[in-house]
Amino acid sequence: MRERLKVLAIASAGGHWTQLMRLRAAFAECEVVFVSTLDQSSANPGCSFVQVPDANRREKFLLTKLAVKMAGVVLRERPDVVISTGAAPGLIGLFFGRLTGSRTIWLDSIANVDRLSLSGNCARWAADLWLTQWSHLTNSHGPTYLGSVV
Repeated sequence: MRERLKVLAIASAGGHWTQLMRLRAAFAECEVVFVSTLDQSSANPGCSFVQVPDANRREKFLLTKLAVKMAGVVLRERPDVVISTGAAPGLIGLFFGRLTGSRTIWLDSIANVDRLSLSGNCARWAADLWLTQWSHLTNSHGPTYLGSVV
């Protein structure tokens, strides 16, 4: 058994990454591996870092390449918890995390004011804790609102 909880924290570049970085204090006592589409010199997380390719649903080859890379990361790191603020890398990471027994958390981007993101909707099937940053987006089937990070 590990002394500290191991967290795999995943976010695409841009606002997803900014929101994940605002959660860093929550991981202070954990062993954290950050994963992003950013290159390491831009990310500067001060912890272990893995770069993955960017992809979306219209780029089937890149999506496959991303899935293979994320499977490798999850299998190599064996995190206790996988958390993501989006988008495709995080969703894929949650699915592989769930398959390997990790607890999973999805926090949909605050940019999605009117409805959940496509990835956020798909995350309901892979997330043990499925969160939105907008209270009006909650309903009896989820997601849950616990506040925002911005």
